[in-house]
Amino acid sequence: MAKRRPSGDGMVRKREDGRWEGRIVVGHKDNGDSIFHYVYADTQKELTARLRKCITAYQGVDLTEQSRLTLSEWLDQWLVSKEGMVRPGTLNGYRGYIENHIRPCLGEKRIRQIKAVDIQRFYDMLSRKLASGTVRRIHTTLHGILKAAAQARLIPRNPVEEVTPPKFSYQEKKVLTAEQVDRLMEVIQKDALWHDLFYTELTTGLRRGELCGLRWEDFDAASGSLKVCRTVRREKGKGLTTGDTKTYAGTRTITLPPSLAALLKERKRAAKTAWIFPDLLRPERPTAPDAAYRRMKLLLEQAGLPDIRFHDLRHTFATHALTSGVDVKTLSGILGHTRAAFTLDTYTHTTGDRGGIPHRHFRRGAEAVAKKRKNGEGTVRLRKDGRWEGRVVIGYDDKGLPKTKNVLAKTKSECVEKLKTLKDALAPPAPPRIKADMPFGDWMEHWYETHSRPAARPGTRRIYEGYLRLYIRPGLGHIPLNRLTAKDMQRFFAWLKTEGRADQSDGETGLADSQLRNIHSLC
Repeated sequence: MAKRRPSGDGMVRKREDGRWEGRIVVGHKDNGDSIFHYVYADTQKELTARLRKCITAYQGVDLTEQSRLTLSEWLDQWLVSKEGMVRPGTLNGYRGYIENHIRPCLGEKRIRQIKAVDIQRFYDMLSRKLASGTVRRIHTTLHGILKAAAQARLIPRNPVEEVTPPKFSYQEKKVLTAEQVDRLMEVIQKDALWHDLFYTELTTGLRRGELCGLRWEDFDAASGSLKVCRTVRREKGKGLTTGDTKTYAGTRTITLPPSLAALLKERKRAAKTAWIFPDLLRPERPTAPDAAYRRMKLLLEQAGLPDIRFHDLRHTFATHALTSGVDVKTLSGILGHTRAAFTLDTYTHTTGDRGGIPHRHFRRGAEAVAKKRKNGEGTVRLRKDGRWEGRVVIGYDDKGLPKTKNVLAKTKSECVEKLKTLKDALAPPAPPRIKADMPFGDWMEHWYETHSRPAARPGTRRIYEGYLRLYIRPGLGHIPLNRLTAKDMQRFFAWLKTEGRADQSDGETGLADSQLRNIHSLC
């Protein structure tokens, strides 16, 4: 049996037509046969230079037989892999970008032959006819498609990462001024049926679907807090449906301003349905997001205000909150953004030239809501005695109560510096060198014990340990870290969805979608 040639090994020969041909091994078929990449040149010297670049590019790469697929063929597989993993609306968005733009321009190319220059040309063409936001979303979609291809060992690396992402031209957000908010408040005050819904929106900045999806079980009257954990949307052919929030960060608990908490307490006393804002004609159903949109348009017209979107009420809340002094990190948590950077990019430019005093509703609301920070982030405040105090959560006791450490300083900058020093001192020691071929289960245990467990609440620890013991170790734990592929992960989640339940005594075999999302986030 012939000795298996290692990937990256090459050879050079002169063809009968006088040109020079070089080839290198870039992977292996299922039967062990080599997969070659060919290079051509007019001279041996030129070929040697080109071949050297190829060897460098494919160094350490071992592609599979599927690397011969065209991009169009891989797109079909990728879309199938996303079914059940993303929202139907998100999946339809992917299909639209693929069928209208990506497949017509790049679909016929073999996935291995797509280069950064091809993608750059593609973006340049799109930029001449589409809005910058659309081009940016197509870029994000294509990046995910080719990242999955690299993980599946179809290509040596993601060529999208070698391309400068298309610039996003931020448009000025339509934000109501304090005077305009006053006029709107005067109008909604007269609308007894819709006042509470719009007052809630203006003092929390919830997404329209999140607002309509609120139930009384989400409202804690004792603490004055509201859990945002679902959204209502209208799907084609299905009518109104409820589902998870837009992102994992969208599931959140916010502290309500006192005025709103009191309003909801009063409203709950007269409630006859599980929905906080039920449909006026069919109270067993939630208010439809499009109905709320139409009502907002009518109220704006009555108040003599500019024609804006419902989402611009959310922009209004966020902008006035920042003007009130709420920091970007905290506001990101209130709005349910995945990254504070997104909040920063979206809103900081809208406040720079506005100045002025924020509307009283937003000032009070933001001050009340902006309390909770992420573990380890730390807070800085000015004490009554004139000194600055910094505090950071370092963990939780057995009762779930936070354990903190404090620093004091005469100035804010000195306090921030002391707090940074404290956090650095409390940081876990550098982990030992991780071997690339260590089992994935061992890596997850190391990550959990080193990075997650020390700062997690007792309840969170129990959940994580259960996921590791019942699902991740049995399903993926044996696979070496450097051999774990997207296909392995897809098979794992498919198994969880159909057969994953540890206790099947009630006849149910698969895990709920919320459990799948939690395990996905943990992995």
